[in-house]
Amino acid sequence: MKSVSGAPADRPNIVWIICEDLGVELSCYGRREVETHHFDRLAERGTLFENCHSPAPVCSPSRSAFHTGLYQTTTGTHHHRSHRGDQYRLPDGARTIMDRLRDAGYFTCNVGPFAPGLKGAGKTDFNFEADRLFDGNHWNQRQAGQPAFIEVNFQEAHKGPAFFAARKQKRLVDPAKVELPPYLPDHPIIRDEFANYLDAVQLADYKLGVLLQALERDKMLDNSVLYCFGDNGRCLIRGKQWLYETGTHVPLIVQRRGGGEAGTRRKDLCSLLDVTASSLSAAGVELPTPFHGQDPWGRQRRREFVVTARDRCGEQRDRIRAVRGERFRYIRNFMPEMPYTQFNNYISTFYVTLHIMKQMDQAGLLNEAQKTFMAPHKQQEEFYDLRSDPHEIHNLAALPEYAGELRRHRAHLEDWMSSTGDRGGIQETAEEYDKYRG
Repeated sequence: MKSVSGAPADRPNIVWIICEDLGVELSCYGRREVETHHFDRLAERGTLFENCHSPAPVCSPSRSAFHTGLYQTTTGTHHHRSHRGDQYRLPDGARTIMDRLRDAGYFTCNVGPFAPGLKGAGKTDFNFEADRLFDGNHWNQRQAGQPAFIEVNFQEAHKGPAFFAARKQKRLVDPAKVELPPYLPDHPIIRDEFANYLDAVQLADYKLGVLLQALERDKMLDNSVLYCFGDNGRCLIRGKQWLYETGTHVPLIVQRRGGGEAGTRRKDLCSLLDVTASSLSAAGVELPTPFHGQDPWGRQRRREFVVTARDRCGEQRDRIRAVRGERFRYIRNFMPEMPYTQFNNYISTFYVTLHIMKQMDQAGLLNEAQKTFMAPHKQQEEFYDLRSDPHEIHNLAALPEYAGELRRHRAHLEDWMSSTGDRGGIQETAEEYDKYRG
């Protein structure tokens, strides 16, 4: 990609296409039941990251992190849907990417309508207050020649109305052909819920295609860097809200016009914080200090580990941290006395699979892999070999042959918590908990 001179008109447009609750269930990532032609075409024209992870397994802390380039546990925005209405501000030195790009001459927009009958969700969902977020809701509102930061949010893979809309498509996923992970029982309702999620993914793919046409029509991609990614993992059991692979592993496809990288697939670990770093670098903006993202095309050493964090979600008080290395995933449950299935209104309302599993557990119909999630408490440490156990079923934490790797991952987590100022150990007050839960 050509270098920029520093004049705003010479800088590329930065495009973020964010798909809520979208895991790697795309055909370009190897999912066979779905047809995702537009995601696939982006991958054919750009770079697909095979091992990208969200900083949190749920939207508001994850978005609070990758919109600033700082871990949510550092900025105090780690509890889901916290600081609503209390005028909480980011700490000194922390700023949104919109502010930094605006200072560099960019027009920033969170897109609403972009084609007849179609619009972006306009989602922000930040756990902090700001005087100014975006300048508008469409790229055509910018001044002539002004570069734009364009954010488009699609809600199709998020539980709710989109799941009903997804069932109105002509081409639907056959529940009988869905490949279920071994920790889910083979039950027709569970198959149907999984298929419905995949239908929603296909609906998101359709809307992506229309959006790309609109951007191309207005020549917004002629000089641009485009990032397409999920804000956290899929909204199914052991996905969203949990720190397993399916909770944080998200698609990331980057298309850099003139970058000469068509069809590239990268296996190195990266974080959505790196999207922030790469976006600022592409715009010619120097990365501030402190900053937790790094540009995948920069000169920094590639990540050896990615750390992810989960704290309170709705009514569920919890604190979990995970270290994802090239081969292993280490999880520390700081509140092991809390079960995975402690009550959460959102999950109770929308995750029908959980109700089926509870019924089957009471009837003694779950196997060992499926019963683990129903246990009355969590194990304090979990350690999984993702090469031999990609579904994270066999906990290796107590096996002596893995003690060395376990210590290495544990040490990295301890160092990360110290160096980033992890605030997860500071409990919310009873007043804060009562205010923000639900």
